[in-house]
Order: sequence, then structure tokens, then C-alpha cells
Amino acid sequence: MIDTQALRNKILDLAINGSLPSFKVSGVDVNDSLCKALNERNIFEHVIKNPITFKIPIGWKWIKLGWIVDIDRGGSPRPIKDYLTTDHNGINWIKIGDVSKDGKYILSTKEKIKPEGEKKSRRVYPGDFLLTNSMSFGRPYICQIEGCIHDGWLVLRNSVGLFNLDFLYYLLSSSFVYNQFAAIASGSTVVNLNKDKVSDTIVPLPPLEDQKRIVYAINEIMPIVDSIKSFQNAYNHDSEVLKNSILNEAIEGKLVEQRPEEGTGDELYQQIQKEKEKLIKEGKIKKQKPLAEITEEEKPFEIPKNWKWCRIDSAFNLQSGKNISASEILEEKTESHEYPCYGGNGVRGYTKDYNREGTFPIIGRQGALCGNINIAMGKFYATEHAVVVDCFNILDPIWASWFLKALNLNQYATATAQPGLAVSKINDVLIPLPPLMMF
Repeated sequence: MIDTQALRNKILDLAINGSLPSFKVSGVDVNDSLCKALNERNIFEHVIKNPITFKIPIGWKWIKLGWIVDIDRGGSPRPIKDYLTTDHNGINWIKIGDVSKDGKYILSTKEKIKPEGEKKSRRVYPGDFLLTNSMSFGRPYICQIEGCIHDGWLVLRNSVGLFNLDFLYYLLSSSFVYNQFAAIASGSTVVNLNKDKVSDTIVPLPPLEDQKRIVYAINEIMPIVDSIKSFQNAYNHDSEVLKNSILNEAIEGKLVEQRPEEGTGDELYQQIQKEKEKLIKEGKIKKQKPLAEITEEEKPFEIPKNWKWCRIDSAFNLQSGKNISASEILEEKTESHEYPCYGGNGVRGYTKDYNREGTFPIIGRQGALCGNINIAMGKFYATEHAVVVDCFNILDPIWASWFLKALNLNQYATATAQPGLAVSKINDVLIPLPPLMMF
């Protein structure tokens, strides 16, 4: 699969250094118009002393963003609830919640503020750039409405007119600029961009003729990238539909031919019960509570006559792992922490110790993705949010993982802020048991 976001980033990076295959430099020199603009702004020292990471075409110049773009921070009248209004004469109150992550323009707002709130905020106009200045810092948007902004925004105004608006948008969207923002962002809890440091951001300035042609080239290429993304999304959707269809066929016994000589699900069921009784006597597993009889009304679909409906608790032994502190889990595997650690959503990281060994399906029982199924192999650590499914060396753990996945266990999760699956709830779920020879 093609990483379309990485492709978009590469296209933008090639564009801002004049290296797009379809782009040719105009030969115009931006120096005269730049010097004129800087002199008018009383900026006379305009030599970039910082090291430059790539070569730009002849006629382009390296500049600091603040030389030709006015940058200011927004402000918020407080308490904001006292300034909100539904009056049609109110001023658009532009919030980060009014934009989408992948959007380009700010077209409307959900709220308005009273005119007196403008004194404690900052007015913006169509053509201004707004830059997110919060936890999702550094995302640019072109404002197409008039309004006021709070201090979660920086406003960039193209006062001198040396930037084409679309080119400036692509420039600010490039990884070259974002990486500079990331390096200067400050704050221990909420990361913010300082307007003075943003002013010092180094960018290439092409002549306007080149900027317009670069925008044209990008606008020709990006729809192709969008098409690739759409095709991949459609493929992923179709693949998921196909996979689910195959799983449904499998658990209903429609995927393969049924052969009488392969035995019955009841014979396999009896074999499992004998093994469980043996393990209970040896003290290796706990004795289970009696399970309710399975009624005809409970059975969700028909299965072949040689299969058997049973509850998960009678086919497997489920056991949650053990609690472990976050400080004992490393994100990356090391020589000292080599064992994968399974939590509610799969592998959390790596630990120095393990508490299970073998091949087991793992059911996540905590979080929005609870009920997800993973396969653990070898030595691993299962936390209290991971349920290890013991197949008693009788059932195939790979088969078990697919059948458990087909049951969509997430549907049995508690509907709370932090969804969870109780082991007792999972144990009660019905699962079809085919003959052993089918595995």
C-alpha cells in the first residue's frame, strides 16, 4: 500500500525547493522586489546566517518568515460565556473546532461574540492565514471570513504581497516548515508556538511567477494522490467486507465440505471436557461454575449437523493476565526488555519478564477496542487487560483466534466511558465447535 500522506509531504517538499519534475524556473529574480519591501518595512539586515538544508534555484532567496509576513497572536475575552451572542450583528468567533484537520479554508463559525469582545481579541480578515497554536500546533488555514480569534491561533498576514496565498499555504503545510515549528514549540503540558520564533522561521521565497506555476503543478498532481487514497480506501473497505464474509461463512460451516468420516463436534467437546477435568484435578485450572443449557432461541444461525454449539467457557479456559506498572514497560525492544507485553489493544511494549509461554489467542478486555483478538507466540507478558485463551493443546489456537474474531466480542462490552469486557460475559458467549479433523 502507498503511504499517501508521505507522498503528499514529499510533493510539497519538492515543490518548495523548485524540484517538481513538471516545474521549470522562470528565471525572474525576486531580489529587487524583496529589497524594496524590506526597505519599506525598515528591515536592512537581511542575511540568513543559519545553515540551509537544500539548494534553491537561482533567483530565489532565503528569508525569515517575519520579514514579509506580519504575525500576531489571538486573544480571548474572559469569561467567554459573557461575550457569546446569537445576535446576527455579532462577530464571528473563530475556534479551532470550526476547522477539520485536513481542511484548507475557514468558511464559517458555530458561534459569535458581542462587538465589545473585539477589544480583548484580534480581528482577522479574508486572506489572512490562521496557524493553530495549541496541542495540534502548526496547521495552516486560509481565512475566508471576517471575525475574531482566541489565543489558540496565530494570525499571519501577507501584508507585503510577496506570497501567492496558495503557495504560502503549501509552504506552511510542508514538512520543512513544520519541522522548524516542532523544534521551536515550547510548553511542558500544552505545546505552543511563540510568534517571535515563528517570525524567525526560515523559508525559501520564489518570485511570484514561480509561485503561481508551482501552485498550478501541485494542483495537477494532488488530485492523483487523492485518487490513489480513494482507491486504497475502497480496496481496504472491500477487503474488510470480504474478510468478514469469509469468516461468517467459516463459522457457519459453509466454507468447506462436511465429511462424516472427520468425526463430530460432540466427540471433540467430550475430549476437551476430559482434559479440563484432568487439569482441574492437577490444580492447574479452576473448577468452573455450571453453565446454563443452550436453548434453541439462543442459537444465532444454523450449523452443520456434525458440529456442536457450546459456550466459550466449555471449549477454552480464559484467564486474565497480571497487573504491571507502566514504568516496567518499554516502548522499544531491548536486550533487557525482550518480551512483548499484551494489554487491552494488543502489544503495549516490552518487559524484562514473561508470565506465559506458547501460542495463545489474546482477547483485549479494556478500552474502545475491547474484544479485539491477537495471537501471542513464544514468551510474553499478559497484563490484567489481556485475556489469555487456553486451547489445551487440543484446539488449534489459530483457528480459535479466527472464530473468536468472527464472534465480534466487542458487542458485549459495557456501554461506559471506558468500555470493558468481563471474563464471565465472554465465557457465556456461544461458539460453534466443528470436528477436530477440520482444523
